[in-house]
Amino acid sequence: MKKVSLILVALALSLSAESFSITQNIKVTNSRPIYETVTKQIPYQECRDIQVPTRGAYRSNSSDPIGTLIGGVAGGILGNQVGKGNGRTVATIGGAIVGSLVGNNLSNNRGDYYEESSYQMQQRCGTRYETNHVREFVGYENIAHFQGRKIIKITPHKQSYITVVHTFEY
Repeated sequence: MKKVSLILVALALSLSAESFSITQNIKVTNSRPIYETVTKQIPYQECRDIQVPTRGAYRSNSSDPIGTLIGGVAGGILGNQVGKGNGRTVATIGGAIVGSLVGNNLSNNRGDYYEESSYQMQQRCGTRYETNHVREFVGYENIAHFQGRKIIKITPHKQSYITVVHTFEY
């Protein structure tokens, strides 16, 4: 029962409380622009030419006749050892031909490898940033005076008046 009485008393008091508001336009006495210094990072591309070492392995393509000659002689000697009678001549010629081919192949595969170093110019690019400090417009500080107090309102445009709502309660 006590809770219900308290709620009714609170409701009665809130309904009896009265207030009213007055809206006034107060003349702005001073408006000044507001600027802020803003730091901006502006990207740009910077390129430069640099020397880059290049290496290449090269093999001599020249055929070595000495390898062919040595292979032919060795093949002929081995063929002569294998054959008998008329077959010895055929085995010697066949051994010389096969030995020449093997000797030529080995002399070419031996390869005269050498490394050649040189430099070439290449362009390398990267992103860099330039720092700029820029003053940017923020808005206007509008100043008015109302009942001995200074009122400041910041807006994007100059104001001629500032609206003040004054509420009275009794």
